[in-house]
Amino acid sequence: MKTYALVGKSLSHSFSQQYFTEKFFKENITNCEYINIEIEDISNIKDIILERNISGLNITIPYKSVIIPFLDFVEENAKSIGAVNTIKVINGKLHGFNTDIIGFKNSISPMLNGRKNALILGDGGVSKSIQFVLKELNINYKIVNRNTTLDYPDLNKEIIENSDIIINTTPLGSYPNIEYCPDIPYDFLKLKHLLFDVVYNPKQSQFLTFGLENNSSIINGLEMLIIQAEESWIIWNSDRI
Repeated sequence: MKTYALVGKSLSHSFSQQYFTEKFFKENITNCEYINIEIEDISNIKDIILERNISGLNITIPYKSVIIPFLDFVEENAKSIGAVNTIKVINGKLHGFNTDIIGFKNSISPMLNGRKNALILGDGGVSKSIQFVLKELNINYKIVNRNTTLDYPDLNKEIIENSDIIINTTPLGSYPNIEYCPDIPYDFLKLKHLLFDVVYNPKQSQFLTFGLENNSSIINGLEMLIIQAEESWIIWNSDRI
């Protein structure tokens, strides 16, 4: 039996275990299981992997960046971003990858329609992957975060109108706290705007609801998650190192 796992801090409402369990059933994969591992300290991750004989992992909040020093190898894209969300175990060595890149890129690309200026809400691990993709797509972006030069109270009509893509990379609005959303001036949204929310539960977050109310286009994070999960599966079951 091969064991795969999701590692994070709070996983009671996570996507991955249900997705892979259903995948194994639908595809008649009988020699694999997928489990959740909640930990408070990432420093003993290698011991956990070896003790449980885990073949591959997905990494989620808040460990996508801080796990890197504990890996034996990190692919170039993940290294340049500073975030890993997929680990492949090869002969006891931990190889880190980032599948959020392809997940976000393939999800948002069909909806861009010439849009070229983005606001990224948040600056965590998934935000860094999104920044990487926007650079590849030649889309200008600004990061909104209390630790950057542009904070939420700074957002005004001019900034919103000059940003035709707004991407929420924070967990605000995810289940069970569905009434929350990033604090931006939604009244300035228009038909030209595209709102992307990495939140996938609920399917329509409050952030996206405000977008719809102002006739903006919206995308939730579900397709991104599915694409990155399938890319993880490819990495675990290929010769890619």
